[in-house]
Amino acid sequence: MLDIDEMGQKEIHELLHQVGYGHLGCVHEGKPYVMPMYYYLKDSDIYLFTTVGMKTHDIDANPEICLQVEEIQNPLHWRSVIVNGRAERLTEQQEIDNAIQFIKERNATLSPAINRTWIDSWGRAEVIAIYRIHESEMSGRTTDGVSSR
Repeated sequence: MLDIDEMGQKEIHELLHQVGYGHLGCVHEGKPYVMPMYYYLKDSDIYLFTTVGMKTHDIDANPEICLQVEEIQNPLHWRSVIVNGRAERLTEQQEIDNAIQFIKERNATLSPAINRTWIDSWGRAEVIAIYRIHESEMSGRTTDGVSSR
């Protein structure tokens, strides 16, 4: 059997800072669903950058979310973090501007998406939305590949 250990808060924040990509769990029409999502960690705040659509509708309707982040080297060496929290859509222009500046610094490839609204293949306007996660609970697990057998 593989030994799985609890991660401390420092280790959790290190993993969140290092990875930047995870799976966001939301509720759509009463059913849970998970989608891949980039996130941006600044201090203890987690920011989500996305476009307006089903996911923003669902988060606005029920802001209780779960973010799962993992780093897997192989089946014996991995780390995983779960963040449960409440997503708050940024609406104040100063907060939006600050978040956008931070996001651009972390991921320059998003600049075109941040700086314009575009029309998708279905004719819908693609408008950005930024959320800040207020974490209520964070936990992490890790293994160093040692078996207790």
